[in-house]
Amino acid sequence: MSGILKLEKLNYGYIDGGLKRQILKDLDYEFEEGTFYTILGASGSGKTTLLSIMAGLDKAESGEVYYEGEAISKMGLQKYRRDKVGVVFQSYNLISYLTGAENIELAMSETGNKIPGNKKELAYALLNMVGIVESKADRIVTKLSGGEQQRVAIARALAGNQDLIFADEPTGNLDSETEQEVIRIFRMLSEEFGKTIIVVTHSNEVSKLSDRRVLLKGGKLHTIS
Repeated sequence: MSGILKLEKLNYGYIDGGLKRQILKDLDYEFEEGTFYTILGASGSGKTTLLSIMAGLDKAESGEVYYEGEAISKMGLQKYRRDKVGVVFQSYNLISYLTGAENIELAMSETGNKIPGNKKELAYALLNMVGIVESKADRIVTKLSGGEQQRVAIARALAGNQDLIFADEPTGNLDSETEQEVIRIFRMLSEEFGKTIIVVTHSNEVSKLSDRRVLLKGGKLHTIS
């Protein structure tokens, strides 16, 4: 497997009570394509901050993120976010007055990547792949359960045909059965479709189901299994 995302000498800190707290310290790591990763770490260790930097939603104080060998700062963060990555949020971040299918179609219209075929048909196909049948795909998303909304959010992250998917505590609001189903979807995406999945989680149960477990501790990433 080849590397898809490389982190080089990342540093990030913030002021807490008048003192600077450094949460990323010369952090180096490389993620391989087609692999399902989970990032663990204590509360406040910087997991979400690191995910935001890797996804181009925030900037490190210093250091660089490389996507397929190209610095994302050189590529342009907007282009990187639009064309290279999909993000799944714990709070779903769906457009509440649209249906599931409409949320997916909108995401397709925002990417610069080529979308093969009819967008509406592809939206239904993506939703069906993550367990949302057409009758539910046509519902306003607020009429769906939390687990169903998270499935729509995963489909939306795939809508732009990106190979790198980030997820921030994607099962934090879900019951254990639905959590297992969401993780099964992530495994399928990496094993059958070659997507690189990077999930931030506090759950050891979720982490055990990934290909590679990584711990953020002392400002650095450590592979633990």
